[in-house]
Amino acid sequence: MVSLRRSNSHFCGGSIISNDYILTAAHCVIGASPSSVTVVTGTNTLNAGGSSHEVSSITVHSGYSAANSWRNDIALLKLLVPIAFTSLQSAVTLPAQGENAGAGTACIASGWGYTSYPGAGLPNNLQKVSLSVISNADCQASHTGTIFSTSICASAGAGKGVCNGDSGGPLTSNGKQIGIVSWGRPCATGVPDVYTRVSEYITWINQNAV
Repeated sequence: MVSLRRSNSHFCGGSIISNDYILTAAHCVIGASPSSVTVVTGTNTLNAGGSSHEVSSITVHSGYSAANSWRNDIALLKLLVPIAFTSLQSAVTLPAQGENAGAGTACIASGWGYTSYPGAGLPNNLQKVSLSVISNADCQASHTGTIFSTSICASAGAGKGVCNGDSGGPLTSNGKQIGIVSWGRPCATGVPDVYTRVSEYITWINQNAV
């Protein structure tokens, strides 16, 4: 879990997938210049610890569309200097292409997003919440925006979910990252949140994280 910063202020999450690439949501970095974003790794707190990394390039999925239910909401950040892996910072395991987590799969979302909405401020300590994968059909029934096959939804009822500031962060299950925080109805209302389904983008990641 990493923190994306502008002028040292957290705005989105991300995850380490190799020593020089960060996986995040396209809507976090669309239109941003690499020099405007820094990545902080190796800490669970926003105000202390960790290492700051400059970004050399940003790759947003060419099919990303905010107007079309944030379709293909995925991006890669290449770091100027590779991360030195330690016990505090290492790469997350990704699923195989097409290795989809089914409804009922236990999962965990993490991030520094608001813990209440409207939020009075971001929490200093990294938060996590236990959720379950919801079928795309059930998820679609709760949303007017389109739930694509490249989306995955998760919920645990009212009071549990992701919020502003969590975007781009990981949804994990059994140590693998199955989702990227994308969009939802703010916040933790009991309506499933929508994530980018990572297993549908492994080929894209492998083609672009080079």
